[in-house]
Amino acid sequence: MSKIVVVGAVAGGATCASQIRRLDQSSEITVFEKDRDMSFANCALPYYLSDTITEREKVLAYTPESFYDKKQINVKTYHEVIAVNDTRQTVTVKNRTSDETFEEHYDYLILSPGCSANRLNFNTDMAFTLRNLEDTDAINEYIDTHDVHKALIVGAGYISLEVLENLYQRGLDITLIHRSEQVNKLMDQDMNQPIFEELEEKHIEYRLNEEITDINGHDVSFKSGKKEQFDIIIEGIGTKPNSEFIKSSNIQIDDKGFIPVNDYFQTNIHNIYALGDVISSHYRHVDLKANVPLAWGAHRAASIIAEQLVGKSNIKFKGYLGANIVKFFNYTFASVGVKPDELSHFNYKMVETKQGAHAGYYPGNTPLHLRVYYDEETRVIIRAAAVGQEGVDKRIDVLSMAMQNNITVDELTEFEVAYAPPYSHPKDLINMIGYKAQ
Repeated sequence: MSKIVVVGAVAGGATCASQIRRLDQSSEITVFEKDRDMSFANCALPYYLSDTITEREKVLAYTPESFYDKKQINVKTYHEVIAVNDTRQTVTVKNRTSDETFEEHYDYLILSPGCSANRLNFNTDMAFTLRNLEDTDAINEYIDTHDVHKALIVGAGYISLEVLENLYQRGLDITLIHRSEQVNKLMDQDMNQPIFEELEEKHIEYRLNEEITDINGHDVSFKSGKKEQFDIIIEGIGTKPNSEFIKSSNIQIDDKGFIPVNDYFQTNIHNIYALGDVISSHYRHVDLKANVPLAWGAHRAASIIAEQLVGKSNIKFKGYLGANIVKFFNYTFASVGVKPDELSHFNYKMVETKQGAHAGYYPGNTPLHLRVYYDEETRVIIRAAAVGQEGVDKRIDVLSMAMQNNITVDELTEFEVAYAPPYSHPKDLINMIGYKAQ
């Protein structure tokens, strides 16, 4: 019987603990979570703001009590791990409700502390971030009790876009600012044009190359010289890994604060594993390091770590493809493969097609833009991106599977589509990419 300590009780940590218990009924498992809640659906939070998702129990899967009743795993919330001693195999834990600290021994340590939201450096009580359910509750309460009408969204990543849409659906008057012209950076920038079309159609003000210079009460001053009043500010200006607490240990951290792991999600210390947003690994389809802070990777890592701890050492992680997707009003934006700014590492060609998502004579057809980058010599696919109102997820998922199996761009002509007029074409967009590349 082993003593297993898990740091973090959201997607990565709670799932990993659960997977270990599924395979190992005897080990003692303790999970420390520094915040109030465990095992909540992080990706649901923006939609909980607009009441698109209304049932709280669908967002918060478990409480520590229900998790223990079902899995016999101890979860201690408001318990922050503040140090790791890998020589003595202990963690130092601070009880945030009492300020008391204690040491806990482990045989295996699993790190899933996630990332923290970056903050603007202004002293104001109307600015919020959205990283957990506590943040969501605080935003909801503030809107309900402060007669909020005007909201300022700072940043234009996918979380900011989701929050913007949901606060708009809630009836707020929204302004979006972003400090550069590069929005939704996982997408090719020219493919982001529908974002601005949607903003303009809905009369949502936006300003690029804009920053806040001062906040005084509800008065907000900007770099452009503008001064406006807002009732709430949502900050979506990136994240940083929660790895400060391990810097006094011998666990390796890279220059950006991420924990490098091997294909078993082991750190450089053999009995310490890490997963989730805090790690760096590698791509599956190309020889390049990767940090992919998305849900699929955390869940895959949780399974592999659990299987490692029960002795199934032949199961390895083969790398990320980085598949991602975001909905913004009527449009869907998705990509898979290396990021746009990583294409410079490759000698590549690009091929694209723009056509209807399904047969043109069937009602309700909408345009879909599909783009694929491939290696000029080997012709394997490096990256794909798509934007449209329907059928985007299907094409990116198919291309993700193609990339997983090192299929060349030419072999896309052989893709056999499940065709009927409401869904696709006899020669699908994916087929057309293959023909155009030839």
